[in-house]
Amino acid sequence: MKSVTSWCLASALSLAIPLSAALASEPAKIAANAYFGAVHVHTSYSFDAYTNGTLTSPAHAYQWAQGKAIPGGGGGPDLQIRQPLDFYAVSDHAEWMGVFKLMEDPSNPLSKLPLAAGITSNDQNTRLQTFATVLRDFSMGKSDPALNDPQVNSTVWKEIVATADEYYRPGEFTTFPAFEWSANPGMRNLHRVVLFGSSDNVPDMALSSIDSTDPEDLWAWMGAQRVKGATLLAIPHNGNASDGLMFSLQTQDGKPLSEAYIRTREENEPLYEITQIKGTSETHPALSPNDEFAAFEQWDYTLSADGLRPTHRKGSFVRQALLDGLSFDARGMGNPFHYGIIGDTDTHNAAASNEEYNYTGKFGFENDPRHRLEGIKGQPASQVQQVREFSSGGLAGVWAAENTREAIYDAMLRRETFGTTGPRIKLRFFGGWSYGAKDVASTDFVERGYAKGVPMGGTLQGPGKKGAPSFLMWATKAADSGNLDRIQIVKGWLDASGVQQEKIYNVTWAGDRRLNKNGELPAVGDTVDASKATYDNSIGAAELAAFWSDPEFDADLHAFYYLRVLEIPTPRWSTYDAVKLGVSVPGGMPTSIQERAFSSPIWYRPASAAVAAARS
Repeated sequence: MKSVTSWCLASALSLAIPLSAALASEPAKIAANAYFGAVHVHTSYSFDAYTNGTLTSPAHAYQWAQGKAIPGGGGGPDLQIRQPLDFYAVSDHAEWMGVFKLMEDPSNPLSKLPLAAGITSNDQNTRLQTFATVLRDFSMGKSDPALNDPQVNSTVWKEIVATADEYYRPGEFTTFPAFEWSANPGMRNLHRVVLFGSSDNVPDMALSSIDSTDPEDLWAWMGAQRVKGATLLAIPHNGNASDGLMFSLQTQDGKPLSEAYIRTREENEPLYEITQIKGTSETHPALSPNDEFAAFEQWDYTLSADGLRPTHRKGSFVRQALLDGLSFDARGMGNPFHYGIIGDTDTHNAAASNEEYNYTGKFGFENDPRHRLEGIKGQPASQVQQVREFSSGGLAGVWAAENTREAIYDAMLRRETFGTTGPRIKLRFFGGWSYGAKDVASTDFVERGYAKGVPMGGTLQGPGKKGAPSFLMWATKAADSGNLDRIQIVKGWLDASGVQQEKIYNVTWAGDRRLNKNGELPAVGDTVDASKATYDNSIGAAELAAFWSDPEFDADLHAFYYLRVLEIPTPRWSTYDAVKLGVSVPGGMPTSIQERAFSSPIWYRPASAAVAAARS
């Protein structure tokens, strides 16, 4: 299929969108602009960042996102992004917020604690192993009361909020107050970024998981903050390291999910972080054996410094969670996994590090490429390998009318978001009942998309008539990355017996390739020269677009659809590093990867389900 090259997507028109039974939610204005950013960002105010060599402050993080050079630490260069971001949020750990950094001040009582000598040691490996001990104790529910000073935590949190306000430039650069609630029971990740829509009525302290690792307690706290006038949401992340806990079908105390639990989770968590430095958690080959692209950047570890592997796949990946959400919704209980999609970073050195060719690692000590590939003296081999397997950071994309807190936060609430593994791939996805093939090639494609249906993140209700939903899709390459290989639709549904099903459709692609009888598409090719860490865009397409109608639609069955956009192969960060150092790529790392982007889903609910929901 040929790409469309003549669309005008930049006009910020404000149209009256007709009310429709097909719309679950709608933007007040046409969301004409794609904005890219990150909200999962740590600095030296996080305990693990500081012990791993990070020098940077929250102010440094915002400076970096705007294109300024900041100190990188680790014996490496300053950090500087090649293309500034549109929005950013520092979300340091609530647990011991700022405490470890204060240990470097000899006049501070914290510097006299027994732990302080290891934390502030000049030997990086001593700091690393001290951090590993703290992490193990934390995961087992142990915490030194001397580290939990409410006055210190409150002071640091207020500084983080004030810094976000200082760097906010409405219309130019958006910041948000945020923190990370970092529950880590048994080394299993249940972390959430807690993001505030504004600094109005933020609490005096961030909520720590030291007192409770149960997400239900986090949601109760969030509800209490809303009563006090705050606006906030939570974004769970890195489910691949949760060993099945992130999307468990039981509560933390082993009870089945109740309708109250489901409604509360859905209210508090509109988004999920599908990719970050610690890998991509879309799906896993064990869960999606017919998905040829399922084994992408898995980072198959728990949050253990000892290299422990997870043993549970179900409950750790979002595609399976979306399917489980359909099962709950079909029973009239709501959808606990009603997630829009973003990508993010989890940098612990202020810099999102999303550019593969400009990767600077997760922690400060990784800022030296030799440390990333070969480790530091005395570092266990298992830890070195975990660092090699880190991905570059992802990015959050939102469609919004303008670059302001209000517009971007609203886009997050309505799930008009997408995630990339780093490049600024832009994509659009609309679903409705009356699209035609001509709509995808029209100059007012976006306006038609909103007027006739719902954007990504929306829900289509049963039409009350025969006929399948149709979809409009579009994607364009990132200016500094590879051409596009293909656009796929990932469909999940419940069959007539309630059994979960999934299927991947190759919808549009670059070149003259043809689908085989099973719907499979030949590979796009590979121009990567690993010996030089180069590639070229002689294959692929700069832009792809398509109209598609579901050929296997059944109006009585719950379903979801989302886009997956793949680039042509380009060099992985470890390949760039190996060439820079003049060494072979170590640790079995792939020399190239296919970067990608994921839309938020569009859900389909049968008419009978809509009636039942209205009655309840």
